[in-house]
Amino acid sequence: MTEYYFRTEDLKVGYKGRALLENIRISLKKGEILTLVGPNGAGKSTILKSITKQLRILGGNVVIGEKDLSRLNYCELSRKMAVVLTDRIRPELMTCHDLAATGRYPYTGRLGILSREDEEKVERAMELVDAKDLGGRLFTSLSDGQKQRILLARAICQEPEILVLDEPTSFLDIKYKLELLDILQRMAKNQEITVIMSLHEIDLAGKVSDKVIPVRAGCVYDYGKPEDILREDFIRELYDLEKGGFDPVFGSIELPRPLGEPETMVISACGRGIPVYRRLQREGVPFIAGILYGNDVDYQLARHLASRVILAEPFEEISASVYEEAREAAGKCSRIYYTDIPWGSSNRRLLRLLEEMKEQDGIECILFE
Repeated sequence: MTEYYFRTEDLKVGYKGRALLENIRISLKKGEILTLVGPNGAGKSTILKSITKQLRILGGNVVIGEKDLSRLNYCELSRKMAVVLTDRIRPELMTCHDLAATGRYPYTGRLGILSREDEEKVERAMELVDAKDLGGRLFTSLSDGQKQRILLARAICQEPEILVLDEPTSFLDIKYKLELLDILQRMAKNQEITVIMSLHEIDLAGKVSDKVIPVRAGCVYDYGKPEDILREDFIRELYDLEKGGFDPVFGSIELPRPLGEPETMVISACGRGIPVYRRLQREGVPFIAGILYGNDVDYQLARHLASRVILAEPFEEISASVYEEAREAAGKCSRIYYTDIPWGSSNRRLLRLLEEMKEQDGIECILFE
């Protein structure tokens, strides 16, 4: 048996015979999580609908285990794959338990009568998504986050080997986003369920996924590990970002730096400048950051938000030339924010700079606490 449980071979997808995306190659082992990322309208949902037989595949193959998708009838597919889509369903007068129980229909026969074993599996699924107390409530009375958990319970009831989800975190607050992704991660690792989904949140995709596949209109990039794919330059290209950017270290989306000639300088280290940077960005105040080492966590954010960053070589004493660069820049500022910094032999010139600026007329030095 092949090492990979789910794979596509030169897959071509689209609508009404017109290809939208071609040459899609995916190989996943059991228990791996694959996330599709990319801008709206790029074709992520088209890929998901094609691998779930909701759209006709225009070319290539989808293989589950050793069997081609085209050879699986819908009953066989429903025992191997469960799907949670973004379409909002409104099952009138159905309780959450009843809706979750529909996930057992592939196993019940034509009459749809649940056995005691089926009921036990429904209860276990509800427990798994922390929704046992919702069983008697009408599905239509729930919040978006609660509804998503019930739909996930229904999918779990199918006992799938593959779980496909289209933007499962849409409309959810951060609490439910984290709960849902935690459940998916535990299912993948503990039950070896292969998860294929699309997400808008790049930061979450980088944290939960084993593999990521970026999709842009007309193009599917090679997929790989999040740390290889979710790079700052690549995300800028993928989403055609003109303002702001993505920081792979923080896993955060950053707003554009304030424009204008900076008259403010921030002296900080060890992450203590980050609150200052963010406040100045919110206030639209351009600023200079320095002197920073390239391996300091402050630098990771300063390079996005500061108008200018004055850098020193890591693990070395600040050089005379870097000191003079910082001294000249600080002398042109009217305000200097500084933070509580651990002082040592390597950054003693930074302390000297701060002391010198405190003695300068026309420069306000403010301790940020």
